[in-house]
Amino acid sequence: MQTTSQILMIRPVAFGLNIQTADSNAFQNKSAPQEKVQEKALAEFDAFADKLRAKGIEVTVIEDTLKPRTPDSIFPNNWISFHEDGSIYLYPMQAENRRLERRDDLIDTLSKTFDIREINDISFTEDRGEYLEGTGSMVLDRENKIAYACLSIRTQQNVLDIFCNESGYQTLTFDAVDQNGFAIYHTNVMMCVADKFVVICLDAVPNEEEKNKLISCFKKTVKEIIEIDYSQMNQFAGNMLQVNNKDGKSFLVMSERAHHALNENQIEKISKYAAILSSPLTTIEDNGGGSARCMMAEIHLDKL
Repeated sequence: MQTTSQILMIRPVAFGLNIQTADSNAFQNKSAPQEKVQEKALAEFDAFADKLRAKGIEVTVIEDTLKPRTPDSIFPNNWISFHEDGSIYLYPMQAENRRLERRDDLIDTLSKTFDIREINDISFTEDRGEYLEGTGSMVLDRENKIAYACLSIRTQQNVLDIFCNESGYQTLTFDAVDQNGFAIYHTNVMMCVADKFVVICLDAVPNEEEKNKLISCFKKTVKEIIEIDYSQMNQFAGNMLQVNNKDGKSFLVMSERAHHALNENQIEKISKYAAILSSPLTTIEDNGGGSARCMMAEIHLDKL
């Protein structure tokens, strides 16, 4: 299935602007107010998790640790992904302090609730300077086994090939840039693939052949294309995740900023397929350069 009702989230203890990621992440605001950042981020996190749970979405929250210091640990989907066949993938990260987010104890904790059959660690490519930052780098069409990826310093073809060889996915790669021609660092800030639709900033794909290939693939997999523009993408309107609750109701989860950026026509199209669930994440977005989708690692594992 494309969606799940099981979500992993990491509760921050030392969240803040990560200087090691700022050069390749244009969504980080280096001039964002730094007063009480951890306190504000924690309040946003807790309110977000509470909203998900109130809708019947099952959220597993694991506390971050003070040591080692990992300012971006609130975004677990970059280092780990969970799959229906019981497998887990661990990914290579560009920033050295983000590599410290990988935690064996977290996997041990999850193994007490979920059926983990195999751990595939492809983080060894860090040693040769090659990266693939999980479901930030890849937007997965899980039903059709397609990994969409815009190539960047954090999303490299050689590691994509390793993931696909081990997982059975096929890749559809392309280049994507922001309005200043700067490479978009993660695919999941400019597109979201749901069960019956896709939200995407096609303006960010300058190569017409690559753009047409994307459109053709969406049509082949019977997904309605809901386009967003650069200004909406910059408000994290591409950083969304479709989830369902325990009763099977579908939600498209996003930040309040992303929700407010959508126009009536886009909201109407989305609402045919899923209810919009949003929460304010301004501090996390400004300092971390990621939003709602980045905070959720969906668990496609069977329960024990």
